[in-house]
Parts: sequence; structure tokens; C-alpha cells
Amino acid sequence: MTGSGSAPLVRLTGVGKNYGNVIALREVDLQVSAGEVTCVLGDNGAGKSTLIKIVAGLHRHDTGTYEVEGRRVSLASPREALDLGIATVYQDLAVVPLMPVWRNFFLGSEKRRGLGRLDVPYMRRTTRSELLGMGIDLRDVDQPIGTLSGGERQCVAIARAVHFGAKVLVLDEPTAALGVKQAGVVLRYIVQARERGLGVILITHNPHHAYPVGDRFLILNRGRVIGHHTKDEITREELTALMAGGAELEQLAHELEHTASGAAAARELAKGAEDLRPPPAP
Repeated sequence: MTGSGSAPLVRLTGVGKNYGNVIALREVDLQVSAGEVTCVLGDNGAGKSTLIKIVAGLHRHDTGTYEVEGRRVSLASPREALDLGIATVYQDLAVVPLMPVWRNFFLGSEKRRGLGRLDVPYMRRTTRSELLGMGIDLRDVDQPIGTLSGGERQCVAIARAVHFGAKVLVLDEPTAALGVKQAGVVLRYIVQARERGLGVILITHNPHHAYPVGDRFLILNRGRVIGHHTKDEITREELTALMAGGAELEQLAHELEHTASGAAAARELAKGAEDLRPPPAP
């Protein structure tokens, strides 16, 4: 991680966002420095999507400040974010399944030579070398990207962002639709990106994926921050308890107790809530 003397690559302070009368985010602080992974965790409706849209330049924040390398900004478009080195890789990757890997790697940024012809050898060679640099050894960059696994496609998108100058990678639920093995592959490449000096903002609802790779953890619930910790301040079990919402399970168990058919379920929920409580401080 970077020293404390340098400004974070991205810092949000007291950021809020309203959609009409709906408060989507309120007083959210977030920061990520070079060589660091900041994980943003929360269940559906927690505000993760709104936060990622603000960082990526899709939406402007209404309150608070957004700084990039110490300079205050108010981004009006994803292009402005890209120009500042902030690249977002969304869960539903924008790829053309039947096109080769190298074509997708350079999609929209094709390398050309004389008379406007595509420099295919350069793009093939560069795609292979960039993927190898991230530890991704594909059999053939001419194969359609649709033949790759979900984890491999995510990793190609990460390598592409790095190649085109990203300083900050914003990853939107990159492991959500993946099996255990493929999720592990993606987490390994997130660590690779961190080791290459990038700042990574990992959006996820899975604390078991976040904790092994994260340096900072921001937990959201209904647009508000319910936890903000560095790795040395929180254990995996405590992070899981914050995410799982032990208090909400207790409330649901109490409601189910009043129905005959829900009594057994209530006992299980109450036990689950008890198991989620962090151990008392020594």
C-alpha cells in the first residue's frame, strides 16, 4: 500500500445522492490508494450500484466531495472518468461473443497503420503479452471470447483496462455469477492488479470473496454506512456478521414465532442470529 503522505487515487467524503424524494446514498466516505483494494459490501438495495455510478461518472453526486489524486472533481460522463484513469468493469461485460479475444481486447480502440488498415499482428501480440502479464495464459487469442469461462472473460476485461491506462479499477460484482473455482481465478487477478500498483474498488455482496483480497471494507445498508474498517480492525467473522444482519434475522424470527407453521423456522433463524454475533471483547 502507499504511504500515508500521498493523496489517495480516489476519495469520496460525505457523498450523498437523491433521486427525487428517494435518498439513495447519505454521508458515504470511501477511499482507495495505489496498490490497495477497497471492498464495498452490501445486500441488494444497499446503495452499491449508486455508488459505482458516481465513481464511474454515470451520475453526479448531490452532496459531499469527490477527489481524484487530491483534485476535486464532478464527473459528467464515463469518458471523463476514463481520462482520469478510472475504468469500470461491469458484471454484464460488454463483449461480442463471436469475435476473437484480441478483437474484444481492442474493441473501440483498434490499432491502425497505413491507409487505415487494422494492425492485426500488433493487436494479437499485444493482447497475448498483456494477458500473460496478468498471469492469463490463453491457448489462442483468436478463439471467440464467448468460448471462455466467465472468470476468464472478467480477467480479459481487467487486463484490457490495465493496458489502456487505468489507475483505478472499479469491479462490479465480478464473482457474482461464477462457481468457486472461477471466482478464485478472478480474485487472483485482482491481487495481481493490486501488486502492479493499481487501486481496486471491489463491489460485492460476498464477504468470503472480499476478505482475502481487501485492505479496506465499506459496508452499506439502505444507502448508509454501517461499517468502515481496515483489515486489521475487523475479522472475517465480524465482517460476515455485519453483512448478514443478525439483528434483522432476530426480528424476523420474532415475527415467525406467532404463527404455528413458522415456529421451527423461527428457532433456526434465532440460532443463526446468535451465531452471527461477534464474540465479546476480552
